[in-house]
Amino acid sequence: MDSVVEALRNKIGQDSVLTGEPMSGHTTFRTGGPADIFIMPGCAEDVKTSIQILKDFEVPFMVIGNGSNLLVSDKGIRGAVIQIGGKMSGVEVDGENVYAEGGVLLAALSAKVAENALSGLEFASGIPGTIGGAVTMNAGAYGGEMRDVLVSVEVLTKDLEIKTIPVKDLELSYRHSILPTEGYILLRATLKLINGNPEAIRSRLTELSEQRREKQPLQYPSAGSTFKRPEGYFAGKLIQDAGLKGKSIGGAQVSEKHAGFVINTGKATTQDILDLITFCQKTVHEKFGVWLETEVKIVGEF
Repeated sequence: MDSVVEALRNKIGQDSVLTGEPMSGHTTFRTGGPADIFIMPGCAEDVKTSIQILKDFEVPFMVIGNGSNLLVSDKGIRGAVIQIGGKMSGVEVDGENVYAEGGVLLAALSAKVAENALSGLEFASGIPGTIGGAVTMNAGAYGGEMRDVLVSVEVLTKDLEIKTIPVKDLELSYRHSILPTEGYILLRATLKLINGNPEAIRSRLTELSEQRREKQPLQYPSAGSTFKRPEGYFAGKLIQDAGLKGKSIGGAQVSEKHAGFVINTGKATTQDILDLITFCQKTVHEKFGVWLETEVKIVGEF
């Protein structure tokens, strides 16, 4: 492991490669054990170089953004984690076109375009992830989705080639795109927004922020909605109707404010959260015959 770390640090910089890094600091659930190697590339070339080195040394790796849709094992992640994050968060605005690097947070991007009186991305202002993660799962809220504003993406392929893909070829649907199945890593996204009234945009952002505060347990670590919406149902209502609102296992709890959220009340382990998720799935299935699929991605050594 020392030789691969040395090779990585020689190529992309000493401070860009950490070892034994606790994943609890890189997920919104605030749980998860250490990653053997944690890489923070500063540009597309760094991503490409890192992956080539990891392949040469036969080290398994995964790519993350803000960790807002991840539940990482208490034992951590063997191999390497590449975080497309703050070092790759540049944004350029050219008229109604917006060019965003994969690591920019949606909250920051929404604020930036609002400053430029551009409308269309207000729905995403409270989604706690990066543009890379948002496109990968076609994130949406309050009636909007990424596919509504996306023009194209620049990705790194499994063959380490940089490729531009128009939105029509991304097969964007509910919480789905071709990026994970094709092994594509999003480096940059191009959005097309519309010129709007600055006051109206600010007003809408404030309105959505107030709605989230009223309805969601924002004061606790979570990964947002824990479960996908089952066809014909709402996950939160099923969980509430099953009598599980407020149900706790260890430090994990079904939020009393919104039953669709499993939260970390302060000292939850990943295992607590997993046990509670499983309990909700089984109880809802027994009562209503509906199996809840997780929206969060469960990763690491189990």
